[in-house]
Amino acid sequence: MPIDESRAFVPVRIAVLTVSDTRGPAEDRSGDILVERLRAAGHELADRRIERDEVPAIVGRLNGWIDDPAIDCVITTGGTGVTGRDVTPEAIRQVADKMIPGFGELFRWLSFQTIGTSTIQSRACACVTRGTYVFALPGSTGAVKDGWDGILRDQLDSRHRPCNFVELMPRLLER
Repeated sequence: MPIDESRAFVPVRIAVLTVSDTRGPAEDRSGDILVERLRAAGHELADRRIERDEVPAIVGRLNGWIDDPAIDCVITTGGTGVTGRDVTPEAIRQVADKMIPGFGELFRWLSFQTIGTSTIQSRACACVTRGTYVFALPGSTGAVKDGWDGILRDQLDSRHRPCNFVELMPRLLER
C-alpha cells in the first residue's frame, strides 16, 4: 500500500518484550531485529525487556507499559506457540480491552507464504488496551521479519494510506 509523502511522519514510542525461558540479552536475535527495524523506520525504542514464559510476569510487564504515557505500542516476540509454556496470548487476553483478530489472521497468511502449513502453530495476536497497542509475534527471526515487514511497518507509519493504526491513537480512549 502507498505511503503518502505529503503527510507528516509521526514516530511511535515502542516497547519490545521478548518472552522466553531460555534467551538472555546476548541470544535475543528476534528482539534485536525488532529494535533494528523500528529504529530504521524512524520510531523510538521506549523500553526493552525479557520475561520468562509466566503469565503473571508478562501481565505485570504489559500493565506497566500500558499505563506508561511514554509508551504508545508494545511488540512482544515469543510464547505464541501451542506448547504448555507458550502463554503470551493468555497474558494478552488478561490485559486486552479489544482484540484485533485481523492481525493474527493476516500474520498467518503472510507466514504461510514462507513456512507453509507450519504457520497454523502460531497464535500471533494483538489488542488495544487503555490507549496502547499490543502485538504478539512468534519468537523466530523469520516470524519477526514477517510481522514487521508485512504488517507493522505500514500500520505504524502515519503516512500509510488508506489508513493506519497511528491516526487512530488520539481516539483509542473514546467512550
